Amino acid sequence: MDKMNMKLSTICYIDNGSEFLLLHRNKKENDIHEGKWVSVGGKFEAGETPEACAIREIKEETGLTATKLDLKGFITFPNFTQDGQDWYSFVYRVTEFEGELIAECDEGTLEWVAYDEILKKPTWEGDYTFLEWILEDKPYFSAQFTYVDDQLTDESVTFY
Repeated sequence: MDKMNMKLSTICYIDNGSEFLLLHRNKKENDIHEGKWVSVGGKFEAGETPEACAIREIKEETGLTATKLDLKGFITFPNFTQDGQDWYSFVYRVTEFEGELIAECDEGTLEWVAYDEILKKPTWEGDYTFLEWILEDKPYFSAQFTYVDDQLTDESVTFY
């Protein structure tokens, strides 16, 4: 039996009450997200829970310590990377945190972006959709976004 070719990850939108902290991916070479404005977050480490991954990734990428995570949904990205991996992502809105924002992030430039400016930043087409759900505080969702050659070709969602 073949093992599934998959990655587990977190997508974490840090919310200060009027802005989201976004990451402009402008530093890494060969970055699939190059030039896009995305959340912080990343891949699970062995044995990690989704919450532990989110807290660790937020701390590593921003210097902030998340103290309240609101699980907003779960997204499947089939065959997302060039090596054909499916990505499964837990999506969080982080409304309580402490600490000081770091000056430099290895992944890109961190910036607080006002709610009404978020959807104007260049990002993945599907991100605009689930960002709207998060901004509108829609119910928990399970979604799938399919990309072919970086173009969104299909999407589906169930709200609970």
